[in-house]
Amino acid sequence: MPKIGGRKLLERIQPRLPTELSIGRDSFFDFLRRHGLLVGKRRRRVKTTYSNHWLHKYPNLIKELVPIRANQSWVSDITYVETATGFVYLNIITDAYSRKIIGWAIGETLEAKYTIEALRMALKQVPKGIVGLIHHSDRGVQYCCGDYVKILKKNHVQISMTENGDPRENAIAERVNGILKDEWLNQMKLKSLEHAMVELKRIIMIYNNYRPHSSLDMKTPEFAHSQSGEFKKHWKTYYKTAKTAVSY
Repeated sequence: MPKIGGRKLLERIQPRLPTELSIGRDSFFDFLRRHGLLVGKRRRRVKTTYSNHWLHKYPNLIKELVPIRANQSWVSDITYVETATGFVYLNIITDAYSRKIIGWAIGETLEAKYTIEALRMALKQVPKGIVGLIHHSDRGVQYCCGDYVKILKKNHVQISMTENGDPRENAIAERVNGILKDEWLNQMKLKSLEHAMVELKRIIMIYNNYRPHSSLDMKTPEFAHSQSGEFKKHWKTYYKTAKTAVSY
């Protein structure tokens, strides 16, 4: 986890340190700063969502929802991954409660067949008897197309979509994409689609089983997926608008 971030790194190594080497958060960040080890971000954007289409769009069902268990709400998104032979596109489905990646697929195009592949993977892990599951996404054509909607309805999954371009409407999915790219993929020189598939399988295993989350009381997604109830959060998010800054 080469770009895990200072707070999570300290959380992982602190229990392994002898008493005489115990260090506080501020001192640890000072240490990282002195040695040039603080994490920087690289930003580059490729459009992956086409929502100007005639297909039916669904209302946002998760505006006020705070999930308290796994398989209550899923969030989906598509992001690009750069390789030596060009961009490929990663489709991810994440459980909104546990932050566990439960379905994923990657392809050379934005065709819906890859989005469907990720959905089928996610549906395979749903325990029997689960009711009221909501699938949330943006209004991209991949999520509105007949084949995708048909699978959701066949499995009695409620359909929810964003209603405007505000990233907060699909914040968890955006955040998971950012973690995979900022902490792993953007630091790698991927040779091809096949190379990307191999690395993503490894990265998602590490993300689910070993990476602590600030939103999960520093627990891993795999651990959180078997729990219920709200987790203590260790972060604040600030969204600046023209008039004010909102934190939550």
